[in-house]
Amino acid sequence: MAEDQQAHPLYATDRDLVDQLLAAQQPSDAQLVDLGRLLMRYSGFPGALDLQDDLAKTLRLWGLSRDELHQRCRAIWAAGYRPGAEVAPQAVGSGFDTADQDSP
Repeated sequence: MAEDQQAHPLYATDRDLVDQLLAAQQPSDAQLVDLGRLLMRYSGFPGALDLQDDLAKTLRLWGLSRDELHQRCRAIWAAGYRPGAEVAPQAVGSGFDTADQDSP
């Protein structure tokens, strides 16, 4: 049976992400979306069984069914969620554009 299992090319990065999801008590929107996409990525995949088991465990720990997760993910996307948007943009500029703040 083990010889029939395939290795997924994103397993290492996904393993780290799944470990973070397992540790989350109250999932953020980004974590809910990550769980949804990983469940879809590994659905029917002939391998990474430990990862698939941990994805199912995360769903149970968060008290969600797959349908509830998908409904929440659809609502998150419909509300304008975009991956990476929750990260604050870094300030760009030389600092000289603060001249108005220097005036008494």
